[in-house]
Amino acid sequence: MKLVEVSSNKFKSLADKSEQITFHQTKEWGKLKEKNGWHSYFLSLEEKGKSYGCTLMLTKDVPLIKKRICYCPRGFLIDYKNEEILKIFTQEIKEFAQKKNAIFIKIDPYVSYKQRNLEGDLVEGGFNNSEVVENLQSLGYKHFGFNLMQDTLQPRWMHTITLRKKTLDDIMKDMESKTRQILRKNERCAITTREITREELPKFKHIMQHTSDRREFVDRPLSYYENMWDNLYDSGILKILIAEIDFDKYKKNTEEEINEIQKEMEDRRYKKENNILKMNEKKFNSKQKQEEDRKKQLEKQLTEIEEYQYKYGHKALLGGILFLVYGNEVLSLYGGSLKELMHFQSAYTLHFAGIKYALDNHYDTYNFYGITGDFRKENPLFGLYLFKKSFGGQVVELVGEFDLIISPFWYKTYNTAFKIYHGIKNIGKKQK
Repeated sequence: MKLVEVSSNKFKSLADKSEQITFHQTKEWGKLKEKNGWHSYFLSLEEKGKSYGCTLMLTKDVPLIKKRICYCPRGFLIDYKNEEILKIFTQEIKEFAQKKNAIFIKIDPYVSYKQRNLEGDLVEGGFNNSEVVENLQSLGYKHFGFNLMQDTLQPRWMHTITLRKKTLDDIMKDMESKTRQILRKNERCAITTREITREELPKFKHIMQHTSDRREFVDRPLSYYENMWDNLYDSGILKILIAEIDFDKYKKNTEEEINEIQKEMEDRRYKKENNILKMNEKKFNSKQKQEEDRKKQLEKQLTEIEEYQYKYGHKALLGGILFLVYGNEVLSLYGGSLKELMHFQSAYTLHFAGIKYALDNHYDTYNFYGITGDFRKENPLFGLYLFKKSFGGQVVELVGEFDLIISPFWYKTYNTAFKIYHGIKNIGKKQK
């Protein structure tokens, strides 16, 4: 068996057959990373015209020294439980990397570690892929451990919904009642979603900038999103949805609801006074008061809507999500909302739109992407997990991140310099 370079088209035909395939292992992703100084290699382990595994390898020059780092995003597309094939693949790719003057090869396989449920607890009798970790370690891969927080290159912990053989009704039943209520409320508020065009990318950047300012992280420049669009959109990998509210329709819906309540109250009173409705005085008054209170709330809401119309016009932008679609899943990569209108909770409607798209187009999984593996209420990111959990589904724990070290001396030197560089960078961020 020999690891050979193949064309991007042949690589696609091989990679798409793997259950582990994601957008990370595509020629489009490779072209996108080239904008940031990476070089793409499409590799396949072959014998007599048959492939036993493949990978996209990204390499990048290390400044000042004639060395490179290598990264196979989301790992090799290979059977990690087949020790013989994994051993040969490792030997071959290590030799390939040595010829490229590499310091190490980083992988983070898209392989689940142990089966977990909605609460993040281990499933009794569920699958266990500890063998994958053991096999890699036995071949010299350095494992970064079973980290709980978001401190690896790609998330090790995710939240997903399995859509295979399910209907929208099935998915709705698995949601928390509060989530269903919010979705229905947002529909009454005339909140809708739509895909944007390239010319509207500044709108999405506007959303992400507001979100980064609020959450205190550094957002990427507009050019980053433009590059993503230019490299991923035409192939169908990239989709960006925004949520908008139509205040005119919201007002109309509210007025109709007020009229309906008024009509119900009058109808109830007529039936009570004419002995058509069998209801005692206490129950009648209680019901009428309940409806009157609801009517007053809606009238107050009308006033608020008119204030929104004065401030924002007929429509307003609420939030957006950037989705990456490939293989068996629809993945929510980035998203945010505008602070002033956050109370409309547009994220629920945006994710629901993503779920419906995945169902309609027969994808197996909707991936909310990163969470942490710390399910204590004290965890500052616990709320993120609770939001995603409210849609149903399950927690996914991946096997983690590994380095195959090619040059121990330069590996130690690189990591020391990397820590110093990021320490200085973080100090700069805090000062800003």
